[in-house]
Amino acid sequence: MTTKKSEIDRQLVRDLAGILDETNLTEIEVELGDLKVRVARQAAAVQTFAAAPAPAPIAAIAAPAAAATPAAAPARDKSGNTVNSPMVGTAYAAPAPGAKVFIEVGQSVREGQTLLIIEAMKTMNQIPSPRSGTVTAILFEDSQPVEFGEPLVIIE
Repeated sequence: MTTKKSEIDRQLVRDLAGILDETNLTEIEVELGDLKVRVARQAAAVQTFAAAPAPAPIAAIAAPAAAATPAAAPARDKSGNTVNSPMVGTAYAAPAPGAKVFIEVGQSVREGQTLLIIEAMKTMNQIPSPRSGTVTAILFEDSQPVEFGEPLVIIE
């Protein structure tokens, strides 16, 4: 059986990553039929690998932050234009389910404008833009768990 990247249950991967955070484990592996999912923490990032019964991995999914956009996410920005997560929590792109998102790629933002919301301990925290500019990349998916310091948005 061939396993494709699009067939991997992303919620399962997120749940496993959450278990890593909650239990302070460095690795967890689950087998569901002939699908094998391994989530491991390396250098403060979570990497996942999906493998069929064969010993070699078939597809790799990048850390949740990198899987935020359908196209490949840009390399981490070293120019200081990255807005990083100030806390651990769940990132939301809109103020409510079904509502218009706060920002889109190519949109101009002003300093202090809300970019996203991070829910932490049942509290919704608005994350403001640290500067004015144009959004060049959104590095998270709506409802995605995020770590402290994880890159979320690039504003040029």
